[in-house]
Order: sequence, then C-alpha cells, then structure tokens
Amino acid sequence: MSVADTTPVTVSARAAEKIAAILAKEPAGAKLRVAVEGGGCSGFQYKFDIVTDRENDDLVLDANGYEVLIDEVSVDYMKDSEIDFSDELIGAAFKINNPNATAACGCGTSFSL
Repeated sequence: MSVADTTPVTVSARAAEKIAAILAKEPAGAKLRVAVEGGGCSGFQYKFDIVTDRENDDLVLDANGYEVLIDEVSVDYMKDSEIDFSDELIGAAFKINNPNATAACGCGTSFSL
C-alpha cells in the first residue's frame, strides 16, 4: 500500500480554516508543506513552509480547498497524527497531535519517538 492509498495524517477543521486563510493571501498554487526534521530540544521538530512545488511521493491533504503536503519520510514519523491549530492566550500556532511521540517540548514544536 502506498502513501497515496492511505490517510495517515489528518487536518482538523480549525487548522484547515487557518491554512486556507493563510494560503488565500499567497500567490496562486501555494501549498503548505509540513515536514519532520532532526533537531529541536526533543530530537525531532516540525517544519512548516509555504511552497509551490509538489513531489511525486508527497501525501496530499485537503484543507478547505488548499493542499497540505507531507513528504514520504515525514509521514512515517507523523503516522496517525492530526494537524491542529491552537489560538490561546499565550499565542497562536499550528500543533501536531502525534500519538507516537514519547516526549514533546513545552512549545509543541519538537518531539521524540
């Protein structure tokens, strides 16, 4: 089964609304890329970029008509996760609710498996 045949990562309604609002202000064809990289205080960190290109092995998620891309390697680290958006008194940010993370930093941008 390929990445394209499954939906191992989901986007919450709150995150989809925020992604659509952000990308609507970008040039046509803009997409949100979410990736997992080494680093951060817990070993891995999430990276968010606005891009225009899509790779053949990207998982493509819909966020109110806009594309969210996750590369094949990052999907393995994010399996069964939800991309969410939190707007709290201390700040607003995208959050990844990752059930596979064994630890996370206080800001929620880095994790360990």
